Amino acid sequence: MGYNQANYTRIRKEYETKYLRAREAADLRRAEAVLAIPELAEIDRALGKTGLLVMDAAMQGEDLAARIAKVRLENEALQEKKRRLLVEHGYPADYTEIKYECPICQDEGFYEFKICTCMRKKLIEAAYESSGMANLLRRQSFDNFDLEYYADDSRTAAHMKRVLDIVRAYADHFSTAEPANMIFMGGTGLGKTHLSTSVARTVIDKGYDVFYAGAITLISDFEVQRYGNSVGGDTGLGTSQYFDCDLLIIDDLGTEVINQFTATVLYNVINTRLSRKKSTIINTNFSQDELRQKYSDRITSRLFGEYRVIPFVGKDVRMRKISRKP
Repeated sequence: MGYNQANYTRIRKEYETKYLRAREAADLRRAEAVLAIPELAEIDRALGKTGLLVMDAAMQGEDLAARIAKVRLENEALQEKKRRLLVEHGYPADYTEIKYECPICQDEGFYEFKICTCMRKKLIEAAYESSGMANLLRRQSFDNFDLEYYADDSRTAAHMKRVLDIVRAYADHFSTAEPANMIFMGGTGLGKTHLSTSVARTVIDKGYDVFYAGAITLISDFEVQRYGNSVGGDTGLGTSQYFDCDLLIIDDLGTEVINQFTATVLYNVINTRLSRKKSTIINTNFSQDELRQKYSDRITSRLFGEYRVIPFVGKDVRMRKISRKP
């Protein structure tokens, strides 16, 4: 998978020290308990010899199972005595035990040579934040894309049902081995951002790196890189994410100021991602004819030659939502 490298490095370092902190905290609790209950020190020394006793039993030949069973019973008796002493002195029975945040991987981040579910969850949470659309990701998904807003016209409803199915399938089958590009076209408030967010959420949850930016922000980031002046909308992350992420989502194409610099930037992002076989989704309120008037052939030929056009139809859903509110 393509977890964001910066996120992975940071979280991996957290796990490198997390399990050590759990052991250190247990050692401190044990030292405290031994001061109050000196007998615990002798019990711990006896428990520490369990491994040697098992090895010794294994080397004595016959009746191995019986000897190991005896060692196990002695160990359990010591453990029970230790718990009883702790409780009698006002401590929890497990006070000196190591308390891991994740008992599966014991805070190491990996279990059976695979990323543990706890670390995967942290990577996904970090990916939401670094995607540029954290708030949207928490609110919007395929499950709450409501087709009822298109139901007053049967042809519109059928069309948007097909759009939903196509986009969901794209997200479900997303793979860096088979890159694919889409351009969502249609008026404002028809669900383009909602469905692109839904794609991002599904793709991030599968372990891929997603980055989202409006067209104006994209241009701003490249202006900052070239001229060094901070223009409103700058993500502050540089420009490498536009080329390196597994899925780039560009929102509101056509709203940026169009000049030689911005056209060059847009062409560079689109063309570089195509040559690197990286997937991209673009949202725009403009039609194909309008985009051809705005951009040069070298941009539009790539948009309409390499991207699957997904038309969005209907009436402004945002306005309908407002009108439904009491």
